[in-house]
Amino acid sequence: MKEGIFMQNHLGNKLLELRKQSKLTQEEVAEKLNVTRQTVSNWELNQTKPDIEQMKGLSKLYKISIDELIDNDIKEIINEKVSNVEKLAGLIYKILKFILIFIIGGFVLIILATILFRTIATTSIEMITTDTLNCTLNDENYIIEVKYNENNEILELGGCGKLFNILDLEKYKYSDQVIDNVIHYFEINGGSCN
Repeated sequence: MKEGIFMQNHLGNKLLELRKQSKLTQEEVAEKLNVTRQTVSNWELNQTKPDIEQMKGLSKLYKISIDELIDNDIKEIINEKVSNVEKLAGLIYKILKFILIFIIGGFVLIILATILFRTIATTSIEMITTDTLNCTLNDENYIIEVKYNENNEILELGGCGKLFNILDLEKYKYSDQVIDNVIHYFEINGGSCN
């Protein structure tokens, strides 16, 4: 109720001010709006207020909007609403940014974990075995050393170069092939291996 009284009192003061700025008398305003001089006086003294049609006439007469006439600062209301919308948009932007960072971070972690687990799975410790054959033939000793992995694939061959040439040991891929051929060679030639 107080707000309505304030608006009404304020309206009367505004009408008086606008009439004086326009250099019009109460009679002239009354004539232009088809009301009595007493009605204009009552508006200015805040005893009554104009109806909507009379407000339209006052707005045209003083060349201001009805909002300006009653000091309804629509710009302030719009600015406040725009400010609130901007604040809300800023908050939504921050939330979306956080969610996006969270999702991207999750994908990166999943990719890194996948790479790490694949690396661990494929990088098992390889078992390396070394077999050494000491062979004897015609009172001469020959040594052959074979290093191989868990799949029996030769990693390294070493030992007597003479046997490499005779048996062409470098052509074999698997350790059991080399060992079997060396033992077989010594057996058929009267030698032995241990």
